[in-house]
Amino acid sequence: MGVFSEFREFIARGNVVDLAVGVIIGAAFNDIVKVLVDQVVMPPIGLLTSGVDFSKLAIILKPDDPATEASELVAIQYGALINSGIKFLIVAWVVFIIVKAVNAMRRAPPPAEAAPAAPPPQEALLAEIRDLLKAK
Repeated sequence: MGVFSEFREFIARGNVVDLAVGVIIGAAFNDIVKVLVDQVVMPPIGLLTSGVDFSKLAIILKPDDPATEASELVAIQYGALINSGIKFLIVAWVVFIIVKAVNAMRRAPPPAEAAPAAPPPQEALLAEIRDLLKAK
């Protein structure tokens, strides 16, 4: 089997297409989560913490020198890490809810079977005759 035929077989599997769709949807979902965290979740948290903007939190190792034009600021921006952690928690929660919903749909009981249809009149009559003969 040649390399190209193996590659064609690999691509033809449904898993590859499903993975590609998942990556594309995930990239689009990333923008939604970014806006949700930066514009919806973080402002109230900043308000609760006396107006602290987490994205601006940093430990300055070397301050910027105003005498030079080039930026010389060296800082550990731990606020970005806090924002990323909150984003991760939001994404993890949404994925958990989606997986929980899918599992609930899979566990749904199968529809109840309809009651068996009444036998045709000939069979009902024969069953009645049989029962009468058994009684004698």
